[in-house]
Amino acid sequence: MLTRLVDLTGQRENLTRAFLPVLLMCVAVAAGVWPARSETPAPKALSFVSSADDSEQPYALYLPASFEDGKKYPVVISLHSEDTNHRFNLLQVLGLSSRVVEGARFSLQNGRALPDIDFIVASPLARGAMGYTGIAETDVYDLLADLEHRFPVDQDRVYLTGVSMGGGGALRLALTRPDVWAAVAPVCPAPVPEMGGLALNASNLPVRLFHGEQDPVIPVTSSRLWQRRLLDVGVAADYLEYPAMRHNAWDLAYKDGAVFHWFSQFRRNRYPQRVRFVTESYRYASAYWVRMDAFTPGVEASIDARLSGAGEVQVETHSLDGFTLSPDRPVTLVLIDGALIRVKPGSLSFRKQAGHWAVGSAAPSGKRPGLEGPIAAAVSGRHIYVYGTAGDPSPAELAYRRQTAETAARWSNPRESLQLSFPVKADSAVTADELDSDSLVLFGTRESNSLIARFADRLPLALSAGAADYGLLFIAGVGKHYALVSSGLPWWTDFEDSGRAVDTYAPARYAELATFGDYVVFKGSVAHVVAEGRFDRDWKVPADAAAKIAAVGTVSVK
Repeated sequence: MLTRLVDLTGQRENLTRAFLPVLLMCVAVAAGVWPARSETPAPKALSFVSSADDSEQPYALYLPASFEDGKKYPVVISLHSEDTNHRFNLLQVLGLSSRVVEGARFSLQNGRALPDIDFIVASPLARGAMGYTGIAETDVYDLLADLEHRFPVDQDRVYLTGVSMGGGGALRLALTRPDVWAAVAPVCPAPVPEMGGLALNASNLPVRLFHGEQDPVIPVTSSRLWQRRLLDVGVAADYLEYPAMRHNAWDLAYKDGAVFHWFSQFRRNRYPQRVRFVTESYRYASAYWVRMDAFTPGVEASIDARLSGAGEVQVETHSLDGFTLSPDRPVTLVLIDGALIRVKPGSLSFRKQAGHWAVGSAAPSGKRPGLEGPIAAAVSGRHIYVYGTAGDPSPAELAYRRQTAETAARWSNPRESLQLSFPVKADSAVTADELDSDSLVLFGTRESNSLIARFADRLPLALSAGAADYGLLFIAGVGKHYALVSSGLPWWTDFEDSGRAVDTYAPARYAELATFGDYVVFKGSVAHVVAEGRFDRDWKVPADAAAKIAAVGTVSVK
């Protein structure tokens, strides 16, 4: 397979002469024949196809000067800050950048010789500045898969670092999927909202934090707090704080290849003796040799599993109804929450029945992997914004409906043009293939949007057509994907007056949606919420919230 590979020099001369060696190198890579020794290492640009939206996304790449036959190479993935890009970040992690950013088109060729290190280093573009959640998070793992496809990657030596927004992203990715990484090194990391409870997940992951004492952008208290959280749960996290340094801790963290020297001490341990893991989402439900099979999404569930040399595993759980163990040794006894269970080889799945643990697989019903919420999950992958054409609307009304959907789909802003776009369609124009492959953001009610009417029997809530001053927003599973329904007032109505804490590094539309659970009913604006929260496992509104909603008289609850 031919792949796209060009030098990031910013020059366009001699393209014809340059193309042939590039093509030959691509053929060699595709055939598994790695580049021979070159005089000096050079930065490159590659791209991958994002699984989130099929777009081609760029990344900056450093390759060692040679690839030896039969040798696998360590990888460092580095995440850029909010005001830079993948090209500049690659220079940062290689120790070649200054604090001053020279614009979005900054060239990798800065006149300084690149260090000769025995690592593959890659920096993705976070679609501009959209943090590393949702689609941008998916892109990081797509990038890693692309590297593993193209180059001889040692999967037990894959490391993660990042600066500012990227430092917070590195923490988020490391704590949600700790078994992917051999070590993580966040530099002046931006705060990661509501992630403190996941500190336990770093139990088998080396962590080193860096921060400048006088940082005016990301207060140093952020890294101090993270180290304290980690230490409090028994994670031996390193922390380097630089006296009198401002928001440029990377100048010392990455100087003279220091971060690569630190990374080189560590390999991923696929089978640690003890696994401690916390999650509230099926998206992040496994670590090392432990998989959590059944729990209530949105409720923090945990497992603590320890192997002994006598073929025994001791397990403690919280808010968990099913799990599977896949250790690297035979197990005959499993002690679960004080109950001893004798098992046969290969029978290491357990489920809770009537409050007691037994051998057997737990299959979640209702909410399940890929269909669990919350609201932001509907726009974290491939999705379409759909306005209604039903009800014989006037031209002005139809234009208003379309404009509402277009506003929701517009994630870029005057400061930052993000490298993404989403389709906006009328309900009558959505194809059968799109219904099968995409999540839907549906605007209107069953009277105004034919797709809401089509799925009405599977939707847990509905706004009355005549409710003039109310807004309803909720997510539901429809087929293999999500339907996110916005009826009445859109969720962004006077959102800035709601006092909700948003992720400042995420696009406004996504950041707003990420503040909700599975549903919200409001009057006038989201500053005046009637009820909000998470559905239960069966996509039902909890009884107390259902009573509040029913009392309003404008929303029906199934």
